[in-house]
Amino acid sequence: MSVNVNRSVSDQFYRYKMPRLIAKVEGKGNGIKTVIVNMVDVAKALNRPPTYPTKYFGCELGAQTQFDVKNDRYIVNGSHEANKLQDMLDGFIKKFVLCPECENPETDLHVNPKKQTIGNSCKACGYRGMLDTHHKLCTFILKNPPENSDSSTGKKEKEKKNRKGKDKENGSVSSSETPPPPPPNEISPPPHAVEEEEDDDWGEDTTEEAQRRRMDEISDHAKVLTLSDDLERTVEERVNILFDFVKFCHNNKKAQRYLLHGLECVVAMHQAQLISKIPHILKEMYDADLLEEEVIISWSEKASKKYVSKELAKEIRVKAEPFIKWLKEAEEESSGGEEEDEDENIEVVYSKTASVPKVETVKSDNKDDDIDIDAI
Repeated sequence: MSVNVNRSVSDQFYRYKMPRLIAKVEGKGNGIKTVIVNMVDVAKALNRPPTYPTKYFGCELGAQTQFDVKNDRYIVNGSHEANKLQDMLDGFIKKFVLCPECENPETDLHVNPKKQTIGNSCKACGYRGMLDTHHKLCTFILKNPPENSDSSTGKKEKEKKNRKGKDKENGSVSSSETPPPPPPNEISPPPHAVEEEEDDDWGEDTTEEAQRRRMDEISDHAKVLTLSDDLERTVEERVNILFDFVKFCHNNKKAQRYLLHGLECVVAMHQAQLISKIPHILKEMYDADLLEEEVIISWSEKASKKYVSKELAKEIRVKAEPFIKWLKEAEEESSGGEEEDEDENIEVVYSKTASVPKVETVKSDNKDDDIDIDAI
């Protein structure tokens, strides 16, 4: 006869069922014990090892328990009625089986002996949480995790490694025993492939072919930005479209450096038409607040061969030299002007309490005497 796993649910069509506990008392006197005959079937319905509920009975009753896994005998010392054990099993189900959110028994335990934690995850509602480890049964679970737990899989992997280590110590595999083929995800690559990987150069390829390939990639991306309808628009409208694409450069030095490198790539594609207009282009970008002085000056000091050839990069910077010189002079004038402004801003304050020296004249009785200047 089966009962609901959660016996607080009285629905007779409740989908989660388990067999009712069958207990059999054996022995007499001090050797009396209770054998739970169908503990394996009950534990299977609860998706828990049969040792867990048996040990729970022992913890709650203060009795010793015995497990005979080979013969499927799970024993609790002492004489106990089946109804009493069934009521006690409800407590185990509530604490270690039912989900605290949806109260469904579709849960798995995740034991981590290193951290001394027991996790609980529900397949029905997706709940994930931690169990309270204050119960005595938790120490038993930490020492004996379920087979589907993460710790048990880790133990199996360690056992496999230990076996492999012992096989290596004892010698190679005998000729009669052929080693099993490696799994699909661990198939070793051919030797020539390994040599090719070792010879790979992780640096930037600066050959003309590589530069041409990068230019083609950039041009392919640039084609996406060009629409047939835009070609029929006025110059002002097309400039506004371009500004929408580059306005993210404002106050973003990294984006401004990328914009300058993009300008180099455009010049490389239309070198004859644009090489002489580089100072004007930079001036327009500077006036539109797309480029800052620091970024332009640092860009001009070092030619990079990452996007275009080094010769073209140097030529672009030579053509931009008039604009760079103008920038530096303007910066020096602005710094000098600031010092003059500081001098002009000095305010002279006249004090009313300052004493003014008085000049006294000394009258002489003798008109013929010379005037003594020191006496004045």
